[in-house]
Amino acid sequence: MVNLTDLLTDLAAESADVDSLVAPLSAGDWASPTPAPGWTIGHQIAHLAWTDHVALLAATDVDAFFASVTTAPDPARLVDVGAEEFLAPPDELLPRWRAGRAALAAALAAAPPGEKLPWYGTGMSPASMVTARIMETWAHGEDVADALGVTRPATARLRHVAYLGFRTLRHSFAAHGREVPTAPVRVELAAPDGATWSYGPEDAADRVTGPARDFCLLVTQRRHRADLALTATGPVADAWLDVAQAFAGPPGAGREPLSTRDTTVSEVTA
Repeated sequence: MVNLTDLLTDLAAESADVDSLVAPLSAGDWASPTPAPGWTIGHQIAHLAWTDHVALLAATDVDAFFASVTTAPDPARLVDVGAEEFLAPPDELLPRWRAGRAALAAALAAAPPGEKLPWYGTGMSPASMVTARIMETWAHGEDVADALGVTRPATARLRHVAYLGFRTLRHSFAAHGREVPTAPVRVELAAPDGATWSYGPEDAADRVTGPARDFCLLVTQRRHRADLALTATGPVADAWLDVAQAFAGPPGAGREPLSTRDTTVSEVTA
C-alpha cells in the first residue's frame, strides 16, 4: 500500500527544493526565459500555483473544478491561460504558491483514501494526485534550473516520477494517436543511490534500461531521447521512447536534440 503521508512529505520536499531556487532571485531574474517558449521563471511558478489551485478544487469543490474546465474560453490553451492568470510579481506569487501548496496538502491528507478526485481525462486517488504533483513540481523545477544554468542533484524522490512514467505507457501511445501495445515492457533504472528500480515483468522481451534521472527527463519531456543514456530493446520499448509522457492531456511536442537547437527552444509540455 502507498503511504499517503510519505508521499506528501516527498511533495513538500520537492516543492521546497524548487522554492530554494527561486526565493533568492531578483524580480528581474524571475523574468528570465526558460526552455518553454514564452514562459519565464515566473510563469513556471505561476503554473505550479495554478495547478495546485485546480487540484485543490478537485479535492474540495468538484462543481467548481468542473466549472473551471467547462467555462474555459480556449480549452487547448488552458495551461497557458492558467499560468498567465496566476502570474504576478515574485513578492505576491511566491507566498501565493506556498499557501496554495500547503492548502492542497492538507486537503489531500484529509481526503478518503478510496475517493476518486476528478482530473483532466481521468479520476485520481489522493495518492495518485500527490504523485502527479511531485512529477510536475520536479519537471517544472528542471525548467527553472535550466534557465539558471544549474543542475539539481537526483534524489530518491525521482522514484515517484519514474513509477508514473512507467504507469503511463499505454496513455503515451493513446495520446499520440498510436495503437496501444499489448506487449509488456520491463524497465530497469539505476537509482541515485546505486540501487535498481524495476517495473514490469522480468521476462518481458521489450526493455528500457538506463539512469533513473534520464528516464524521468524523458517521460516529462524535458530532454530528447538522443540526449539521454537510455537503451530500448524491442519494438514496443523503442517506440515508447518517442512518445513517452507522464502527464495527462494531449501529447506534448517534446524537445529537439540539444545538438540541433538553441538551448532556449522547446515546448510547454505539462
